[in-house]
Amino acid sequence: MPLLRGVWGLLSALGKSGAELCADCGSRLRAPFSFVYIPRWFSSTLSSYPKKPMTSYVRFSKEQLPIYKAKNPDAKNSELIKKIAEIWRELPESQKKIYEDAYKADWQAYKEEINRLQEQLTPSQKVSLEKEMMQKRLKKKSILKKRELTLLGKPKRPRSAYNIFISECFQGAKTGSLQIRLKNINERWKNLSDAEKQVYIQLAEDDKARYYSEIKSWEEQMIEVGREDLLRRKVKPQSKGSEEY
Repeated sequence: MPLLRGVWGLLSALGKSGAELCADCGSRLRAPFSFVYIPRWFSSTLSSYPKKPMTSYVRFSKEQLPIYKAKNPDAKNSELIKKIAEIWRELPESQKKIYEDAYKADWQAYKEEINRLQEQLTPSQKVSLEKEMMQKRLKKKSILKKRELTLLGKPKRPRSAYNIFISECFQGAKTGSLQIRLKNINERWKNLSDAEKQVYIQLAEDDKARYYSEIKSWEEQMIEVGREDLLRRKVKPQSKGSEEY
């Protein structure tokens, strides 16, 4: 277990996912529904499915973000999105209607194309396709969520004392396999004195204070732009001070 915690600690410290580090693992990386038999024709069929159209606000934001980013290269994305949201709210209905009409037209074309493609499938192909699409949705859901939060500038979660120690030591460990280096680092951590560990515990406390300060400010911005769905959930609703990272 300590070694496993070390692996996840390293991934967190380096900002990498298991999929990124195990890109060549092949069949060892399994999706939740990989046990389902998927015919080979699926890759071409599913790739031909159209993407859902952007909503009127998303289309507006996508157009405006590069413009404001060019004008304010040092500004955070969260600050720019807040500004764009304010502009959208103040936009005359006649101008909003342009984006809304474009969305409606794209949505109608999307539905027609989906219906056309599904009419070409046999009943068994439709069932298999649903399973394939479920697998892809599960995979994309976490990826898109992470990208969205990064785009919105959500602060990074605080690191533990152990993760900070791993990050520091791993930079200087150049020899041996990943498993050997992690094992050595884990042994070094266990051999630290309480006074030596206290240094990393204090760094972790400082990082936690940084996180709570940044996340509070970030959540206030999300409320202003109408994204309450991105706020942290309450672990214990009856306790106001109890929150989830």
